[in-house]
Amino acid sequence: MTAITEEQLKNPAIFQYLLKLVGEEGIELLRRCPNEELSDEDIAAKTEINLNSVRHTLYNLYEHRLAEYRRIKNNETGWLTYLWVMRMDNLNLVLRAEMETVVGKLSARLRYDEANDFYQCKNCGLMTTFNNACTTNFACEQCGEMLVHFDDELLVSALKTRVEKMREDLSDA
Repeated sequence: MTAITEEQLKNPAIFQYLLKLVGEEGIELLRRCPNEELSDEDIAAKTEINLNSVRHTLYNLYEHRLAEYRRIKNNETGWLTYLWVMRMDNLNLVLRAEMETVVGKLSARLRYDEANDFYQCKNCGLMTTFNNACTTNFACEQCGEMLVHFDDELLVSALKTRVEKMREDLSDA
């Protein structure tokens, strides 16, 4: 069981990932949350963050394996209490899995862009493949203007560079 450290939050990649995942209030919760097993009510009291926000953050963290809970039942009332603990020791594994997903999606996009020739409508911006442009005699399906060839070499080059860099980062990690 580990809480987030300020050193981890100083890492721009980690900070941006967590910010996207839980928002600014969630980041504050991570900063203030004691490194112990607590109920959501206790976390809200200790961090002085709204209980609904605490619950929302905890569920988001749980979905990404960055928080865990243990359920205990009060035998007298039958009520269930959830005791939460942060699992920031999983952060590198979670980030790696997210990065692998992104590399997969970017690689698929790169293969698609390399395998197709694109045409664009200068009037409305519609982008289509050569095969689709052929079926409309190179007229835009939305506005009827003529489609012109779109050179996506800069995009393909940027995608290649990004995919290579991410794969390099993954192999170094």
